This record gives sequence, structure tokens and C-alpha cells, in this order.
Amino acid sequence: MFNTIRPPEIPASLSAHRRYDDSDVYKSLCEIFYNKCYICEAKEPHDINVEHFTPHKGDKKKKFDWNNLYLACSRCNNIKLAEFDGILDCCDPSLDVFRAIRHVPPITPYARTVQLVAMVANARVDLTRNLLERIYNSDHTINKKISGGFLRHKIFAQYNSLLDQINSYYDPLATDDEKKLSLERMKKLIHKSAPFSAFTRWCLLDDVILGDLLVEFMD
Repeated sequence: MFNTIRPPEIPASLSAHRRYDDSDVYKSLCEIFYNKCYICEAKEPHDINVEHFTPHKGDKKKKFDWNNLYLACSRCNNIKLAEFDGILDCCDPSLDVFRAIRHVPPITPYARTVQLVAMVANARVDLTRNLLERIYNSDHTINKKISGGFLRHKIFAQYNSLLDQINSYYDPLATDDEKKLSLERMKKLIHKSAPFSAFTRWCLLDDVILGDLLVEFMD
């Protein structure tokens, strides 16, 4: 997961209580969440929902609450439902949601699972880790098994792009300019706008050289 900032300006359709998922709301949420699902971090998913972070259960105030609306792919929205009410809020500036859970990418394109490790002893962190475990590794239905495998495959592709840049940086024949270019490309891969940024960030945090060089870009 990744932290982001929600601007205070409320879309007009919410103020008028017309629709909580009208085009102005959707456009604003796409900007806030970098056109990614806030849970799995898939970029430009082909089926996206305006999700209520806390289920409104018919409460009109919660239904049209700007601070309660998030961008989630339909798969994550379906898995989360009300069972995971109370997870870490990526729009809360007091929380570092990325560092709360270590994301370990798959080491092959067809790996069965990714590894998720709670880095803080906290009930909300545990609940969020359990949700992510379900998101990335669930195989309790055929549909979830296939879609989970597809998701891990995409994570591996992003991880593999990162490995290309790491190898380029550490190439004994790399020039200073080539090292600089590799670092610039790694900065793009770990930016919160990139897909699956939590996975690429944790890979680099574990590197004693690159971690120090790039940690300042992991806001």
C-alpha cells in the first residue's frame, strides 16, 4: 500500500448528494490515487469502483462523505467488503502504511504466493496484512485463483524491471552516467504513482547501498 494526500475540496456531486460515484468524484479519486487501486496497487485496472472505506450501511452522511471514498478495483472491493473494516488508512498523514507491512515480490512469474510481513505489532496492521494476504494469495475459488495468479505475474514483471536497473547500476563496466540513469529509472519504479510500488520499495530498502541512495524518495 502507499500513502497519499486527499485535498479538502469536495466534488460538487457529493455536496449536492447526487451520486457518490459521479464523474467528478471519479476524476478526483483517480488523481489522488494515481489511477491505482489503493489496496493491490494495480495501475489502471479494467474494472474500478468508488469504494466506501467504512461501509455506509444506508447512512447518507457516510455514503457521501468525501473522506470515506477510495478508488479500488472490483476484485479488491469484493474481497474487502465489511470483513476488513478498520484497515490502515492510506490517506491518514499520521500513518506510514508502506513501512507497516513488508511486501516481498514473487521470484518467478508463476509463483504461488507473495510474502507479506507485519512490521508493527498492531491490530490494524494485522488486519491489513490479512486483507493483502487474501488479495494477493487467495485461491479459495477458481476465479480468485486465476485472478490472483495474474496479479502476481504483473508484480513479477515490475520486480523484473527493477532487477534490470539494479543489475545495470552494479555492472562493473557501468559509467557514472549509466549509474545515474539507472537511479533515475529506479526512482520512477518506486514512486507511489507506479504500480506495486510497495514491492519495489521494499526490495531497495533491503539493499545497503541503493536503500540509502533512494530512501528519501519513498515518501
